[in-house]
Amino acid sequence: MEQQPTTGARLPPRDDPRAAVETVFRLESPRVIAAVARVVRDVGLAEELAQDALVAALERWPHDGVPDNPGAWLTATAKHRAVDLVRRRETYARKLAEIGRDLETAAPPPEPTASYDPDDIDDDLLRLVFTACHPVLSAEARIALTLRLLGGLTTAEIARAFLVPEPTVAQRIVRAKRTLATRNIAFEVPYGPDREARLGSVLDVIYLIFNEGYAATAGDDLLRPALCEDALRLARQLAALMPKEPEVHGLAALLEFQASRTSARTDPDGVPVLLQDQNRRRWNRMLIARGVAALSRAEATATGAPGPYALQAAIAACHAHAYTYEETDWPTIATLYGLLVARTRSAVVELNRAVAVSLAEGPAPALEIVDALAGEPALRDYHLLPSVRGDLLLRLGRTAEARTEFARAAGLTANERERELLLRRAEQAGDRGDA
Repeated sequence: MEQQPTTGARLPPRDDPRAAVETVFRLESPRVIAAVARVVRDVGLAEELAQDALVAALERWPHDGVPDNPGAWLTATAKHRAVDLVRRRETYARKLAEIGRDLETAAPPPEPTASYDPDDIDDDLLRLVFTACHPVLSAEARIALTLRLLGGLTTAEIARAFLVPEPTVAQRIVRAKRTLATRNIAFEVPYGPDREARLGSVLDVIYLIFNEGYAATAGDDLLRPALCEDALRLARQLAALMPKEPEVHGLAALLEFQASRTSARTDPDGVPVLLQDQNRRRWNRMLIARGVAALSRAEATATGAPGPYALQAAIAACHAHAYTYEETDWPTIATLYGLLVARTRSAVVELNRAVAVSLAEGPAPALEIVDALAGEPALRDYHLLPSVRGDLLLRLGRTAEARTEFARAAGLTANERERELLLRRAEQAGDRGDA
C-alpha cells in the first residue's frame, strides 16, 4: 500500500475552522518545522515560526475558510516568515551564501498557495531527525527533542512514553534546542563515522514515533496513523540510505510487520481488538511481504548476532506467518524474547517474554516472571504490568484477583480506548467469578 500524504487526514468538518487548524497542525507540524529549519538552520526557531503559522491560520481560516490544502498553507506561511526573518538579520549575506539558490526559491507568493508535494520535504524530515540526534546532546535529550519536533508529541505525552516526570522532559527539550543553536549544528544528514555515531538514537526515535502512533499513550483513539506513516516512511528512507546496516533493515522490517496489522486492531467504532480476536484476513499481505524482504536484508548484512530490532522483527514475522492465532509458534517467540532480554536488559521486554511463555508453557510459569517484575521502577506506573498479570490470574481461575488487576491497569492508562477495554475485562472477570 503506497504511503499517502497525511494532509487532510481525519479533518473535522470544514465549517469548524478552529478544529481544522488544530487537527492539521497536529498532523503537519513535523513537515512544517523540517521545511523551515532548512531555511533558518535553527530547529528551535523553526518551531517558533511554525507556531506563528498556526496563529495566522487561527486568525484567517475562520474568516476565509479552510484552504483546499491546509498543510501546504501552513508550510508556505511559515517559510514565507522564515525568509522575511533571515532577510532582516544583519547576517543575511552570510546566510544567503550558506543557503544559496534554495533560499531564493523558498519564498512563496504573497498568498500561500496549495501547490504542494509531500515528497519534496521527506529529505527535510530525515535531516531534522539526524540534527536532533546530534552527539552533542544526551541520548535522552535527542529522543525527547525529536519526538517533540518530528513526532508532534506534547511534553506530557513524551513524559508518559519515557515514564519520567513532565518537567524533566521539558528541561531536556529546552536545553537541547539551546545547545543546537549555540553550537551552530548543521541541518544535514551526516556521512561516514558521524552518521554511524547518531544511528542508534535515530533508530530509537523512529521506533518510538511509530509506537506512539500504533498505541497512543493518551487521547480518545488507540491509533494515530499519521505518526505510523511518518515513522515507516523514515525507516524505508534510512534503509535506502544505509543499505549495509542490518539494524536499519531490522527496524524497517519490524515496522512493516506491525503496520500490516493496523486495520485489524480496532473495530469500526475504534474499539481495540485483541490479537487473538483479530481478523487476520485484514492484515496487509503486501506490507508483510515487504517485512519479510527487509528481514532477509537484515540477516544478509549481519556479521554477528542479530541486534534488538532484527530480533523484534523476527518475533513479528512469527506472528505474520501464522494464519490463525492458534498456529502461532509461541515456543520460538519465547526463545527470541529470551535473546532480546539478554541484549537489552529491558523490563518491558521481559514482560513481553512472560506473555509468550504463558502461551508456550502455561500461565503459572509466566506469572512467576511477572511477579518478579513487580519491584521494577520502570514498570511502577506501566499499565500493561497489571493488565498482563490480570490475564494470567484469569487463566488460572483467580477471578477476584484478576478483576483487581484489570481495574488497576485501567486507572494507570491515559488512553480512553484502552481504559474502556480494561474496565470491560474487569467486569467480565467479576461476572466469571459470580457464575
